[in-house]
Amino acid sequence: MKKRNIKYVAFIGIFLVSTLVKAQQDPQFTHYMYNMSVINPGYATDNAGVINVGGLYRTQWVGAVGAPKTGTLFVHAPVAKRVEVGLSIVSDVIGDVVHENNIYADFAYVLPVSDNSKLSFGLKGGITLFDVDFNGFQYTDATPDNAFANNINQNFPNIGAGTFFFSDNYYLGFSIPNFLPTKHLEQKDGIKTFGVEEIHSFFTGGYVFDLNPNLKFKPAFLAKAVKGAPVALDLTANFLINNVFELGAAYRNQDAVSGLVAFSITPNLRVGYSYDYTLSNLGRFNSGSHEIFLLFDLDTSNLKSKGYEKSPRFF
Repeated sequence: MKKRNIKYVAFIGIFLVSTLVKAQQDPQFTHYMYNMSVINPGYATDNAGVINVGGLYRTQWVGAVGAPKTGTLFVHAPVAKRVEVGLSIVSDVIGDVVHENNIYADFAYVLPVSDNSKLSFGLKGGITLFDVDFNGFQYTDATPDNAFANNINQNFPNIGAGTFFFSDNYYLGFSIPNFLPTKHLEQKDGIKTFGVEEIHSFFTGGYVFDLNPNLKFKPAFLAKAVKGAPVALDLTANFLINNVFELGAAYRNQDAVSGLVAFSITPNLRVGYSYDYTLSNLGRFNSGSHEIFLLFDLDTSNLKSKGYEKSPRFF
């Protein structure tokens, strides 16, 4: 097995053990507005006959030893009047040492509030597969820290809930995707070493302003809160040109500024990219973060053959 140097030990140790003073954060996404199924089980489109498929890949803090890499995949669709279901997968890898895979099924029930707005309530349930492999490490100390003495392979069930208020041009959402805190490392030999998955709460919102027939302004925000850590706030401003090309910028408080771009290859297929420039002290050790996404809407309703068009989806 390829040997990994002590820098990996330091990085993974900081990630796992530093949660004594600060709770572990879930993966973060710059394109959160196009990854909503992963964040909020209440997310709904109320677009009958359309199956939404999406994927996202993020490589964070490029150039830093053991930097995280995250991939998500989701499938979401209405299956009956007012009922929508989905499946989401999140894979998080840190330095080829920590592997965490989350597999969840979502259920949402949609209620009309007015002629133009709806409110959905959602539940999420699934399992987290957590694996840490310390094999191949080289230690400088004669007696390695007990936190790295044994590999870890554990599974954790989890449930979550969320609500989503939306219309064709705005949305607000609140969700708690993990109600069951888990401890990835336990007390051993009198030493407390915790990697705790704390309860996270997400508050999201966005609006689509029609500036003129060919230009739309799409501000959005995401606030993430977890015990033991400051609130993370993302503010995003995108401009959509001719319903095809999207260009914008984002700011994450005390963390990063970002540039975003997206392009609709066809009315049903959209791709996008973002780059994060790190503002915190970590910026000295990395060259930023990259993120790409792909969205595909599969229309099974045959409305086009009957002379109808689906309403465009802006989020």
